[in-house]
Amino acid sequence: MPYATTDDLADYISPAPSNAALLLTRASRLVDRALLCAVYDVDEQGQPTDPKVAKALREATCEQVAAWDEGGETGTGAADQYSNVSIGSVALGRAGGGSAGGGRSAAEDLCPQAVMILQQAGLTGHEPRTRTYC
Repeated sequence: MPYATTDDLADYISPAPSNAALLLTRASRLVDRALLCAVYDVDEQGQPTDPKVAKALREATCEQVAAWDEGGETGTGAADQYSNVSIGSVALGRAGGGSAGGGRSAAEDLCPQAVMILQQAGLTGHEPRTRTYC
């Protein structure tokens, strides 16, 4: 379930992309990965119950989609695969940072604004909780 709605996204991108719902779902997955060890209360649907946490997740998700929109990314990583493409006499050039070239694509990492929002909300930098038995 995405952390933001298409109406939320409209505050970041105007007009919102036609595939906004899909982009918000993909961006929410990235946010979830960044929150792997974060601890916060959720409701039955897995959504945060603290309004400050909900706001941070919503804003981080929208910032991620806005960054993808600027860079022509769709959350799949496909935009990073080739930097130059020609059809006549075929000339393909790999993009420097794409997953096909061995680096990470823009679809694999949160954009700086999204990371900052999560950090400022205290949702990142947590280690896994472990229990020791004596």
